[in-house]
Amino acid sequence: MSAIRIAVTVVGAAITMSRHPAVRAGIAAVAANPRARETAITVTRSAAYNAGVLARHLVGKRLR
Repeated sequence: MSAIRIAVTVVGAAITMSRHPAVRAGIAAVAANPRARETAITVTRSAAYNAGVLARHLVGKRLR
């Protein structure tokens, strides 16, 4: 499976999950608590950075 197809699948799954009522309630609870919000921001940024590093490694090897 290509990297683009995997990325599209992951984004589609994330959108579908974000529409679930339980997920929305959890997001609202985190947004109400400042400490939990800061932790969520930190974890999200870390995950995004790691995904970018992984993507650069995958794409870099395919272009060589």
